[in-house]
Amino acid sequence: MLTPFHLAINVTDLDETRAFYGGVLGCTEGRSTETWVDYSFFGHQLSFHLGAPFETANTGKVGEHMVAMPHFGVVLAYDDWRALADRLEAAGTDWVIAPTVRFEGEPGEQWTMFFRDPSGNPIEVKGFRDMDRVFAA
Repeated sequence: MLTPFHLAINVTDLDETRAFYGGVLGCTEGRSTETWVDYSFFGHQLSFHLGAPFETANTGKVGEHMVAMPHFGVVLAYDDWRALADRLEAAGTDWVIAPTVRFEGEPGEQWTMFFRDPSGNPIEVKGFRDMDRVFAA
């Protein structure tokens, strides 16, 4: 059984962060103060602190796309991934990479989507029909 990771990153506005992570992504809010807020990010602990978000550069090649590095995200079962993709589409997400399948028919077949939160933090969410194939080569 996997154990939750913890990641603390900066955001520029806690109200926007709450609207996005709580409202759009459907994450559950945990503890907070005037300068930070915790969320359960699909079972993992994300802490958002007021401050300048980390710098990124489009140096990660994903298929034909260059994506921001560093970035973070989560791997979901396909049905959960599809439901999240639908919520993000309904919210008018400005995609870096719109929901798409990669490695179709190969051992690592996966669905992916890239987007940024309101503070510009880059996020990738992957979906697998078979979670036992996450590390397949």
